[in-house]
Amino acid sequence: MRKPETIERLYLDFDGFFASVEQQCDKRLRDRPIGVVPFAGTDRTAVIACSKEAKARGVKNIMKIQDAKKICPDLILVPQKPELYRRAHNALLCEIETIISIDAAKSIDELTCILDDSGRRDPELLSSRIKSHIRQMIGPYITCSIGFAANRHLAKMACKAGKDATKRTGNYGNGLAIWHPHELTDHLFQVQLEDVPAVGRNMAKRLYKHNIYTTEALYNLQPKHMRRIWNSVTGERLWYALHGYDIQAQPQKRGMFGHGRVLPPEARTIHGAYEISRLLLTKAARRLRRENYYADGLSLWLSIRDGSSFHNMRLATVNDDQATLTALRQLWDKVIKEYPRGLTIFRVSVTLYDLSPANARQIDLLNNDDTTRQKWEKASTAIDDLNSRYSKTIVSLGEWKPPAGGHVGGKISYVRIPSPEDFW
Repeated sequence: MRKPETIERLYLDFDGFFASVEQQCDKRLRDRPIGVVPFAGTDRTAVIACSKEAKARGVKNIMKIQDAKKICPDLILVPQKPELYRRAHNALLCEIETIISIDAAKSIDELTCILDDSGRRDPELLSSRIKSHIRQMIGPYITCSIGFAANRHLAKMACKAGKDATKRTGNYGNGLAIWHPHELTDHLFQVQLEDVPAVGRNMAKRLYKHNIYTTEALYNLQPKHMRRIWNSVTGERLWYALHGYDIQAQPQKRGMFGHGRVLPPEARTIHGAYEISRLLLTKAARRLRRENYYADGLSLWLSIRDGSSFHNMRLATVNDDQATLTALRQLWDKVIKEYPRGLTIFRVSVTLYDLSPANARQIDLLNNDDTTRQKWEKASTAIDDLNSRYSKTIVSLGEWKPPAGGHVGGKISYVRIPSPEDFW
């Protein structure tokens, strides 16, 4: 396995991405504390992103709105605009590509690049060129932090360290950290154990049980020992990454298609949550078909006042709307039976799982691939084609009435970049 002798990777993380995009696009929000929220009109959800001005006042991401308002009374709440963030993401990548080729977009606000000779020789100049170009071509309110190191994993850690350092000095939006291999441990050992990617809070608790409390102690383990602690090859791969080896990300296998949504107050009944879950599942089934998969299972998860409620059921290896929506109705019938007096539902998620590629579809020997199912598949394909032609949902099974705030299936998570079709 190759161990680079110099920096070879760049990792870039946009600062407060959703909030900074809002400020760049709306002059009224600039230089003011803002919090991006799921939808307007309620204080019962959380701030999903906040501006640097809000962070300076103590507001944090995923903080309850009521708590955020207590410490920052003049906080401006801005409903999320996922389609705007997707377009901003694409525009930023296009501009960065004029400076350096992007190896991979790791999320909506993070990307990684492989350095060429000039980038390895002068990373400060490369960082300055990228930030200057974004400022000139996009605007000054979208800033980024950049980390350089021998591999992607270390570059990501360097990026976060640079971001944290600029926050402490009040120079927000100018993060830069360069971890040359010959001085790696000087930087690495200053990182908290919980902040190491692939560790996190839960794994840190397991490491504590092995008397490992610092990143230095983790670094000094043997690779096989780390493999035993993780109970998988992930631990051994992390050892090599922390020691500066050229570790490539493993190809990810598609495991599920799903969507979730925080419910507006008027939709927190069984009927309201069902209607939104129906739209979410329709979007998930469309993605299933676009990527040529079938599903063998469906799950429904509800966040309720006393915890959560979970139901799932097997499917007959299907991908059409009629089959998935029929199964969803059966799951909701179980919910009604379990809660005959009704309940308050705060969030709903639907997931299609146990996937099979379309070219490897296998159904139960006792389940005939009947003509009715084939007709429904053709109907779903025809609906997809028609919606694609007009770039919006004009045909659907059942009423198509998105809830307040919209974003049915188009919500941006930090780990998946939605396609334009997700917003139809």
